[in-house]
Amino acid sequence: MRAEPQFAAVSTRPGATVVATDTFTLLKVPPPAELVGLVLDIALYRESSGKPIRQVETASLVVPLLIGFSDPFEIALGRPPTAQDGYHSFTSGLCLTPVNIASAGACSCLEFTLTPLGARRFFGVPMSELTEQMVHLDQLGDRSLDSLRQQLGNEESWDRRLAIAEAFILGRMRAGPPSSGAIRWAYGRIVASGGGVSVAELTTSLDWSRKHLAARFHEEVGLPPKAVARVARFMRAQSLARARTESGWADIAAGCGYADQAHLARDFREFAGTTPSAWLAGT
Repeated sequence: MRAEPQFAAVSTRPGATVVATDTFTLLKVPPPAELVGLVLDIALYRESSGKPIRQVETASLVVPLLIGFSDPFEIALGRPPTAQDGYHSFTSGLCLTPVNIASAGACSCLEFTLTPLGARRFFGVPMSELTEQMVHLDQLGDRSLDSLRQQLGNEESWDRRLAIAEAFILGRMRAGPPSSGAIRWAYGRIVASGGGVSVAELTTSLDWSRKHLAARFHEEVGLPPKAVARVARFMRAQSLARARTESGWADIAAGCGYADQAHLARDFREFAGTTPSAWLAGT
């Protein structure tokens, strides 16, 4: 198998951040200005140890679009993956469980981290079709995506891979169906409030029924607004814990609107598969 190229040229891009360990290198770059709000970041990832690696991604409000170039990842939602769970290139809708990832230490990929509204625009399908699903890209029957994967795999420069992929994403976003202004507003309110805004506030402001709001969220986001708010609140708790601006988990729970610390712990068990303290120790 051909050796994967280095990240040297890409790492000089404005805003690029690099995490390098003895097992992998992860380079993240911000999206082009036109993709802000649709794409959160772009990641280039390469493993180098040849030894097994295990990772857990907690539930979040992102939709990955990943194109692999070497060994597959083994990925499963809410359970340990097996050899039957191999994915080279894939996407996955929103889910309410942790994502368990295993690799043999020789994976390499390019990943666009899409917002749910960006994913709806890119794929052009109801996001409910991807909810709680791992989907091989070749299952989508999208010939342009198949051609992109082949083209990127043939490139010997990460800088070229990134430029080609960005141009492809830009073209798809420009041509894709935009989300409705009402859903963009409601989703933005949930995220900006850290899950603090109530569904009643949203329906009152939009003059919609709860049923209609839930149906539109299923279509354009993939989860009902209450579930989106729960994940947004969980992500806010994670952010506060990482920043260590609060004195303890009880204060974080209160600051994020949980009924009590036990309520927060239940969400961590559901969304991260572990306790708050164990999750923080592993970050």
